[in-house]
Amino acid sequence: MSRNRSTGVIAAFALSALALTGCAASADATDSGDAGTPDASTITLYTSEPQEKIDAIVAAFTEQHPEITVDVFRAGTGDLTARIAAEEKSGDIGADLLLAADAGTFEDYAERDLLLEYESPEAAAINQDLVDPEHFYVGTRVLPTVVAINTNVITEAPESWQDLTDPEYAGKIAMPNPDVSGAAAYNAAVWLDNDDMGMTWLEGLAANQPLIAESNGPVSQAVADGSSPVGIVVDSLVRDLAAAGSPIEAVYPEEGVPFVSQPVGIFADTAEPEASQLLVDFLISKEGQEIAASQSYLPIRDDVESPEGAPATADITLLTPDLETIRASQADAVETFNGLFQ
Repeated sequence: MSRNRSTGVIAAFALSALALTGCAASADATDSGDAGTPDASTITLYTSEPQEKIDAIVAAFTEQHPEITVDVFRAGTGDLTARIAAEEKSGDIGADLLLAADAGTFEDYAERDLLLEYESPEAAAINQDLVDPEHFYVGTRVLPTVVAINTNVITEAPESWQDLTDPEYAGKIAMPNPDVSGAAAYNAAVWLDNDDMGMTWLEGLAANQPLIAESNGPVSQAVADGSSPVGIVVDSLVRDLAAAGSPIEAVYPEEGVPFVSQPVGIFADTAEPEASQLLVDFLISKEGQEIAASQSYLPIRDDVESPEGAPATADITLLTPDLETIRASQADAVETFNGLFQ
């Protein structure tokens, strides 16, 4: 499906007008002796990032741009998309930017003219697979979903997704709820689309009666404390807990791992496009990616090293299904998942 490009054209026109207005304002400021003092801006960010991590990112950004205040509304991806849907219906989306979810979610928003077209000057330096060709959004990190094990309980780690259907893991597995976790919803569609897994694998996994936790965070905690010694979870949380001393380890299954890129995009009706663009630039800049790596995420730039203990992205087999197929099937995949696991 081709996108409606009217938003990008209107946005470009609006930004040109803003630039001209800014020039006039600058001239006025020069006359009054206030030249060089940027206008104060406040932008609102919707995100699924853990609070401590987004607080660190915002603090570093505002150190660079003290004239910009970033208000953060944090929730699970499912709650965020529901909120945005309600706000879209009312005609007033309450955020300037969204940092969450997966590329498919942003594709849907782009097709509905909800996003502003913006090509960041930093985008040329990142993994081009994470850059929307039409520049409505850009990925900010690589978040693979892996198998996590409690090393005090599981002495022989599973090597593949297929291993998790073995009856020896009955009652021992935890995984996130796809109604809440955007990564989990995406994964459900990827697994069902995969020839090596599909419905047969999902049914085998369901037979082992996994605990369906609210999101990835509780899954990783359940693995760390041993209440569910095997988890299906994003790898960054495993590294966080291992660094804190928990007996937890990540396994990258041999069939490959699904991943999301936690894109960022600017809503088309933002009243602060320039301030919002600066935040996008920061997130994918070298400094922004160094912060991401310090927070256990796999970076998207070659000039930033992976977190300590993490494999290089090039050494991980990433599952890269057709995005249009996943978008078209994700709602049905979540319904199938819920029918099997709830």
